[in-house]
Amino acid sequence: MSRPARASFILAFAALYIIWGSTYLGIRFAIDSIPPLLMAGSRYALAGALLYSFMRLRGAPAPTAQGWLHAVVIGVCLLGFGNGGVTLGEQYIPTGLAALLVATVPMFLALLGWLSGISARPTAWVTLGLGCGLAGVYLLARTPGASHVAIPGHEGIGIACVLTAALVWAIGSLYSKKKQPASSPFVSGGMQMLCGGLAMIVVGLLRGEATGFHVAAITTKSWIAYAYLVTFGSVVAFTAYIWLLRHVEPALAGTYAFVNPVVAVLLGWAFAGETLNAQMLGGAALIVIAVVLVVLGGRRKVPVRPLAASRVA
Repeated sequence: MSRPARASFILAFAALYIIWGSTYLGIRFAIDSIPPLLMAGSRYALAGALLYSFMRLRGAPAPTAQGWLHAVVIGVCLLGFGNGGVTLGEQYIPTGLAALLVATVPMFLALLGWLSGISARPTAWVTLGLGCGLAGVYLLARTPGASHVAIPGHEGIGIACVLTAALVWAIGSLYSKKKQPASSPFVSGGMQMLCGGLAMIVVGLLRGEATGFHVAAITTKSWIAYAYLVTFGSVVAFTAYIWLLRHVEPALAGTYAFVNPVVAVLLGWAFAGETLNAQMLGGAALIVIAVVLVVLGGRRKVPVRPLAASRVA
């Protein structure tokens, strides 16, 4: 297989860095008048159905039953737990804090990659990075209660949701590196969005999110944010992530978490009235240092034997 052009990598990383950084604010606006899991689930189910149908109409072969099984596992990990956890968490914490916590994804990718046999034992730099990351999360966890959230006073719940989302997202990313639902990354992306979106809708209904909810109550701001999340946040950016996972190391694809917090914090400050304090900035700095040390330190290792990668499954 020939290596894609450099422009393809630039565009894919740009989609992850810029678009995904802006989706935190989009989620914040969308869940102002739409229940969180119903919003996230319908967003991905709609985007997945559109992308999958488009690719099938263009002649893409139908996936196998095993391919759909892989799509269910990846979709539930990346979207059900990953995006769903972030969406729930943003009810309790500001968008900037959520983005900073998601910056732990590259750390989880490096650690789990080593534990599963994909990468070698962490170096001293990686260990130092993990220590910085834990210290950064501790500072963020002690951030005083923030305004401009739907449910104030429960920051611990929001932080736990987002950290769990980051962990399971990393697990799903490593799984998708070896278990591809379809030969086309666009078909795979559509399948995963459809499966993950439907899973979130089911959980949202079980949580009673439909009780008392009326479509007529959705504000114009939420509709605009929802449309942006479906088109750019889901179809464009998520497909770019799935494509990158096929062509670069998982930890490198996860470096979107370096830039997303900067974009999210600036947009949250500019459009959502969110504020920053020294403690939050200190935690952010430690997390950024941590992910750089973990990813760069881990990449210096000699590749392990190919057979070890099968343990990811």
